[in-house]
Amino acid sequence: MISIVVPTLGRPSLAILLDALAGQLAELPEVEVLLVDDRRDDTGELAVPGALAAYTKVLRGLAAGPAAARNLGWREARGGWVVFLDDDVVPSPDWARRLRNDLRVADRVGGVQGVVVVPPPAGRRPTDWERGTAGLAEGRWITADMAYRRAALAAVGGFDERFPRAYREDAELAHRVRLAGWDLVRGRRRVTHPVRPESRWVSLRNQRGNADDALLRRLYGRTWRSQLDLPGGRRSRHVAVTAAGAVALAGLALRAVHRHHCRRRVLGVVAGVSALGWAAGTAEFARVRVLPGPRTRDEVLTMLVTSALIPPLAVARWVGGWWRIRAVPAGALVTADRPATTDGPAPRRARTTEAA
Repeated sequence: MISIVVPTLGRPSLAILLDALAGQLAELPEVEVLLVDDRRDDTGELAVPGALAAYTKVLRGLAAGPAAARNLGWREARGGWVVFLDDDVVPSPDWARRLRNDLRVADRVGGVQGVVVVPPPAGRRPTDWERGTAGLAEGRWITADMAYRRAALAAVGGFDERFPRAYREDAELAHRVRLAGWDLVRGRRRVTHPVRPESRWVSLRNQRGNADDALLRRLYGRTWRSQLDLPGGRRSRHVAVTAAGAVALAGLALRAVHRHHCRRRVLGVVAGVSALGWAAGTAEFARVRVLPGPRTRDEVLTMLVTSALIPPLAVARWVGGWWRIRAVPAGALVTADRPATTDGPAPRRARTTEAA
């Protein structure tokens, strides 16, 4: 049996995903669909197409994030293979057939990733947000469409629920699966991941992921990026720019209260040099974000403002993440016999309802 697990917040895109699956599941010999309703409020039952009703269970999640929702799903699953799909992807018309072929792999293979296609905007360059979403097409072992053997998930204890966002939790799981001796491979099935509309300030909200990076640094040490096959970041530059800005402000403040002429002059020079360093770093960051984009007035303005705000916000999120996980022992990885929760108790079982 194949189990398809879809954690969802009830977004409109879920209906598109379920409609795309409805006409295909008959091609799979044995299959079940587990929808994990992770909404915080009880706003009614999720709508399941009639063609999917016979295959589908709805599980009520704990509103604890996608890692916890996926854990509830795979633990309820009966299949030897568990396929994780995000609720904002659209499977291709031959997705089920290709999935069946993808899962015909050697016993040592513990996971098979699908191909994720992000459609580019028509007739213009992509915005910063659109480029970020397009990066999913190059992502490794992302759960937009990722199949795992249930045995591999059980062997490593599933997703680490200390990652509360859809960020890094899939790469971290894949790393532990490989550490446990399983191979991960790429398949040929395809899903489309449309770019959803977002606020122009979404890049500021996304800085919350720095707290998750702090946890990865705690768990895997200084080489966490290379171990998890993650691209390099800009944290060192953000720290430098933030420090320059802080020194400039502090220098100006101290200069304003000092009466000694020589000290005022020294503080003025320090503040001026630091301000130039802050301005140069901010300008460089804005440049690399503006040049690939559409360069419209709104986009350029958004990039200028957010390029000034992101470095200190990223540093603050990183420091906050370090503070929150200060009690986590270094290298405290989730294993089959160690719960995937921060506080110790094993996750509760989901309440299960049959789809109407």
